[in-house]
Amino acid sequence: MNIKIIRDEEEYEAALLEVEKLMAASPGTPEADLLEVLSVLIEHYEQENFPVEMPDPIEAIKFRMEQMSLKQKDLVPFIGSASKVSDILNRRRTLSLSMIRELHKGLGIPYSVLIQDSLATFQEQKYRAEDFPFREMVQAEYFSNVSDVRKARLFAEELLSDLFSVFNSRELEFVIYKHGNQQINLNALNAWLARVATIARQNQLCEFHYDKVGLDFFTELLRFSQYQKGVLLVKEHLNRRGIHFVILPTLSGTHIDGASFIGPDNNPVVAMTLRQDRQDNFWFTLFHELGHIFLHLIQGSERVFFDEFDHGAHETTNLLEKQANQFAFDHLVPRHFWEEQCLPKLNDLSKEDIQIFASQLGMSPAILAGQVQQASGNYQKFSDLLGHHQIREQFTEHK
Repeated sequence: MNIKIIRDEEEYEAALLEVEKLMAASPGTPEADLLEVLSVLIEHYEQENFPVEMPDPIEAIKFRMEQMSLKQKDLVPFIGSASKVSDILNRRRTLSLSMIRELHKGLGIPYSVLIQDSLATFQEQKYRAEDFPFREMVQAEYFSNVSDVRKARLFAEELLSDLFSVFNSRELEFVIYKHGNQQINLNALNAWLARVATIARQNQLCEFHYDKVGLDFFTELLRFSQYQKGVLLVKEHLNRRGIHFVILPTLSGTHIDGASFIGPDNNPVVAMTLRQDRQDNFWFTLFHELGHIFLHLIQGSERVFFDEFDHGAHETTNLLEKQANQFAFDHLVPRHFWEEQCLPKLNDLSKEDIQIFASQLGMSPAILAGQVQQASGNYQKFSDLLGHHQIREQFTEHK
């Protein structure tokens, strides 16, 4: 017989017939050597063309129970409760990653069988529900089509893994600017960011070009602030230039007003929380984050800027934040106008002055009132001009 790699079923059948003839060959003879070679070639062909199906995970669990004389109650430490054990064995519930991990460690069932992937290797748990404001995330629809908190907890690791998969293993650099003393929950902040990135990814925008955004872009954007529902025009305006705009409320422990970063599609993202729900805060945060995009973020950048703007937050020694602050200030109130009209009588400006100046500049009085407050350090003056409770309800009504 001509020895060669078996390439089709006809050659496979011929090899099987030859092996059958050689089965009685004595060790050390040429026939025995031929038998050994043919056996290897046949095994290779069978592995390529007739792969053995992976054992069913439930049948594997039952087989191990029989081997070890285990009852259903003996699986509770690995699966969680008697009812869950019953549901799993009767195929009313699917195995979660945490169950798979415990069954593998406790009963020695191959990880690849339980996860139904021949290449799967054991991995330690990466995400735990208790490390996140998990209930809050479920209720805020962070996980598509999952609204029951109890059920979500059973598959928390899978849900969290899916949420964070939007980053495609990117190593992000968090740049957090905060003025107050509140502690930041980095896990919650990371989850909020992942949800923002997921929302942004759902919108297909044109390619973003830094050099194609001129002064007219910011002038028109500022003009929207004069309109009663001008904030609703912001998203479309930014999207037309290839910039994502996402509104997403804060999670417990995040305490931020805005963020900016380069999204999964390599387009910039401006995200806002509306935590303070004021006109002046909305417009300053928006322009500040745009400042980060045009000054500090290039396509492919791994930086993520998180910003909080409580009273006094503009007084910073952080160079990047100072630059973004100045960018926002200059694009909101032209420097020459501020220095000539506002600064000389900063402490003597009246409510009427603010309204007249704002009209001349083509913007909401709330923006100028907020800038005067920050510059003077007097956060009580012109408080009635700041546009309290005028932002969040617009986005809520628009949904």
